[in-house]
Amino acid sequence: QVQLVESGGGLVQAGGSLRLACAASGSILSLNVMGWYRQAPGKQRELVAGMSNLGTTNYADSVKGRFTISGDFAKKTVYLQMNGLKPEDTAVYYCNANVVVRTGVRDTYWGQGTQVTVSS
Repeated sequence: QVQLVESGGGLVQAGGSLRLACAASGSILSLNVMGWYRQAPGKQRELVAGMSNLGTTNYADSVKGRFTISGDFAKKTVYLQMNGLKPEDTAVYYCNANVVVRTGVRDTYWGQGTQVTVSS
């Protein structure tokens, strides 16, 4: 089994910064992609940023220039530095990982989510 544990959410004023962290553990043979999604009340879950084990990254247009994803796949960790936060960034943020487990099966796992609230 694979576990993803997020940390770093909280309440911040508009224009402020937060850094989210996610650590993966369990029967992991290899990590292929790690990323962050978010879901605001009444909205669908959306991709915020993703990072491959080759170091390639991608971002939602709404966060480009403000958010930065980084990670250490050897340590099975990924981070999301969020600067210039806006009220519309308020959501539950979920860590996501595409993993090959030790049985050879490839699957996608989710963390439990961490709340980010940006006040105006």
